[in-house]
Amino acid sequence: MGVRSLGELQPRIGARVYVDETALVVGDVDIGADSSIWPMCVVRGDVHQVRIGARSNIQDGCVLHVSHASSYRPGGAPLHIGDAVTVGHKVLLHGCTVEDGCFIGMGAVVMDGAVLGAGLLLGAASLVPGGKELEGGYLYLGSPVRRVRALTESERTYLTYSADHYVRVKDRYLAELG
Repeated sequence: MGVRSLGELQPRIGARVYVDETALVVGDVDIGADSSIWPMCVVRGDVHQVRIGARSNIQDGCVLHVSHASSYRPGGAPLHIGDAVTVGHKVLLHGCTVEDGCFIGMGAVVMDGAVLGAGLLLGAASLVPGGKELEGGYLYLGSPVRRVRALTESERTYLTYSADHYVRVKDRYLAELG
C-alpha cells in the first residue's frame, strides 16, 4: 500500500480497509472501517486533516486534498467524508464536507468550504463552488451545481446499495491478498 507518514503526521487506517497499491495516502488521514481507496487515488492530508468515515469508497483516480490555515483562510479547510459515501471515478474533493450516505458522480469537483448534506446525489461532472451548502435528499447537477429535484425512493435505496456493493468488492480484493 502507498500509505506513509509525513513527519509527525501519520495515517490511521481502520479495520478491513482496502488501499490499492497504486493509491497514495499520506499525512493526517483517518480512514474508517470497511472503506476502500481504489487505484490511482491521492488522499493527501499534508497541511490539514482528511477524515473518511466507515463503509465509504473512493473510486479510481480521485484526488482528495485540503487547504492550510492562513490569513486568507483562517482555520484552513479540512476534508470530512461521512459514512457510506460513494465517491465516483476521477472526483476532486478539496477542503469540503460530505455527509453520510452521499453519492458523488464521476468527474465532479467540490471546492473548499462546500457542504453536501446527508443522502444526496451529485451528478457526474458537477461543480460545487466553495462555500456552497447543498441540502440532503436531492439530486444536484451542473457546473455550477443546481438542485434539480427530490430523490425518488429507488434512488435513496441505491445510495445504500452502492456503499454495500463496494464493501463486498473491497472484501473480494482483501481476500485475494490473503
